[in-house]
Amino acid sequence: MLIPEFVRKDPYLKPHAGKITSRLRKAFDKEQELAKGGLLSDFALGHEYFGLHRQKDRWVLREWAPNAKKIQLQGDFNNWKPDDRYLLESTGHGNWEISLPPDTLKHQDLYKLFISWEGGAGERVPAWARRVVQDPNTLVFNAQVWDPSEPYRWKNKQPETKDFSPLIYEAHVGMATEEYRTGTWEEFRINVLPGIEKAGYNTIQLMAVQEHPFYGSFGYHVSNFFAASSRFGTPDELKALVDDAHGRGIRVIMDIVHSHAVKNEVEGISRYDGSYYQFFHDGPRGNHPAWDSRCFDYGKNEVLHFLLSNCKFWLEEYRFDGFRFDGVTSMLYLDHGLGSHFTGYEQYFNENQDEDAITYLFLANQLIHEVNPHAITVAEEMSGMPGLATPQKFGGIGFDYRLAMGIPDYWIKTIKETRLEFWNIGDMFYQLTNKRPDEKTVHYAESHDQALVGDKTIIFWLMDKDMYFDMNVHHQNLVVDNGMALHKMIRLITLATAGNGYLNFMGNEFGHPEWIDFPGQHNNWSYHYARRQWSLAKNPELKFKFLNEFDRQMINLFREAKLLTEPSIPSYVQNVPDQVLIFGRGEYIFAFNFSPFRSYSDYQAMVPAGRYSIVLNSDSGDFGGFKRLDEKITYVADTGPDSGSFGKIMLYLPTLTGFVLKKKK
Repeated sequence: MLIPEFVRKDPYLKPHAGKITSRLRKAFDKEQELAKGGLLSDFALGHEYFGLHRQKDRWVLREWAPNAKKIQLQGDFNNWKPDDRYLLESTGHGNWEISLPPDTLKHQDLYKLFISWEGGAGERVPAWARRVVQDPNTLVFNAQVWDPSEPYRWKNKQPETKDFSPLIYEAHVGMATEEYRTGTWEEFRINVLPGIEKAGYNTIQLMAVQEHPFYGSFGYHVSNFFAASSRFGTPDELKALVDDAHGRGIRVIMDIVHSHAVKNEVEGISRYDGSYYQFFHDGPRGNHPAWDSRCFDYGKNEVLHFLLSNCKFWLEEYRFDGFRFDGVTSMLYLDHGLGSHFTGYEQYFNENQDEDAITYLFLANQLIHEVNPHAITVAEEMSGMPGLATPQKFGGIGFDYRLAMGIPDYWIKTIKETRLEFWNIGDMFYQLTNKRPDEKTVHYAESHDQALVGDKTIIFWLMDKDMYFDMNVHHQNLVVDNGMALHKMIRLITLATAGNGYLNFMGNEFGHPEWIDFPGQHNNWSYHYARRQWSLAKNPELKFKFLNEFDRQMINLFREAKLLTEPSIPSYVQNVPDQVLIFGRGEYIFAFNFSPFRSYSDYQAMVPAGRYSIVLNSDSGDFGGFKRLDEKITYVADTGPDSGSFGKIMLYLPTLTGFVLKKKK
């Protein structure tokens, strides 16, 4: 096998070329084994075979449970009694099947399996169940027949990805209501989706889609991989949400959790057939020490079949436009990357990697793009393993994007540990632009992670208690004024330096106060911190409206100008003592003064020659600023005798201000 292109272009990777090519060879060999010379998508058809299916004259239920000795179906139709009249037959290779008359089951009936194995038995929600509901009184989970008389009819085509840079609105449907309860798919579609469209975001990333027994897990302890969480509504309502978004030109990707699974045994797949090793590693390796969950054995073809079929299912059944893969770092390393700082390339290419997991991620990316060439995949990965988000044609694992997870850590660390007058803009620009040239990255100042209990959102770090008392438009408070200014500047510079995409967690665009905390015993089951107070941004008497409007204009500017498709970000000024940073992107110039004390008149910079005007200004009165810039001025960068295509421009840079100039035609 030839040395991959991305290795040839990086001299630091050449000592590891053998390890990288052997991983690729292993992935290619596994693809050939599974696809048998055909398409991988023809292998990933488990959802069409396993689970409950209505055929013309019967119901058929199939499950894979190799350690089982006996499986019985029970439900509403037999008063929930284990009954040999509803006995599944073994069909070989660990597969079980039952065929039932058409009148045995009807729409919304509940059912479960009773599985017996050597030395034990227990109720189980079928592993391939497409709908799982929780009884509000007993809190027990059961599978539910979903067979409406009229199947959902799709109205809109999925958007394509030509000249596309994802501007992602990360959202949790349950939290998306202002009321003290769990929100629904339908409420999100009606009440939140139009605002996302107006705000300019072209992609929604839905959290907590797969069914999970504990609401407070944020959806990351999955029990039923093929079931959309019923706490938010019905499958058809989720389809309507995705369909409506497509009609607005918005793509919808989902958080997919294939890095681990919840330990629950009745409603989950842990010890599903009585063995600990059916889907997961046996012994200590099968338990995640930090997440209290089960770790998949990616070396088993049956597990690959389950997970790859799961990818294909969500793409086809719900028409999702791709995935954000959660917990990729945990998958890549046998020690899950816990406690590692990843300071050298040798940490990526030693015996600590789970090469079966790497093979799975390669196959998953290949499958997803085979099923939908316009789908996008995003890796939530913090170690920085080279090649992860490199296209497969260049020898990479094939994710389209990598989340730039170091950037929110940089912002929180800077805000917490360094006084504003000592912020180093040289280090800032390096941190924001440091990326591998062969990878696309998604920037973000903060996601849901930074808002969880135990931390604070950026706005809360900047303002703290003053936020409660002085967000009224008629109040003046230096802490609030500085916090508002920095909130806008941090977002603008994070987006302006983004490799290829940008992400914002819902509500953070307008500085949603406080943190996220789901209802539980620790807070007397309160929803106070598990909701979004949209009314704050709509209240004309509160300054949240200014942050909301700035974000709207910023996102729409980048979307319309397709700025994130411009790869080059030349630096024109990095003056650390002045805390001034000026750089370019395409036909635009970005100027920032992070100094809290000093404004600068006639600040000089050499930029591409031309005439420029302000198109976005964080100090504008529309955004709660002090209106210190005359936005009608034309700025001229004239060429000198020795300046070539560059010219000297003179700028007024007020304290704590960032603005964008566009070259006039």
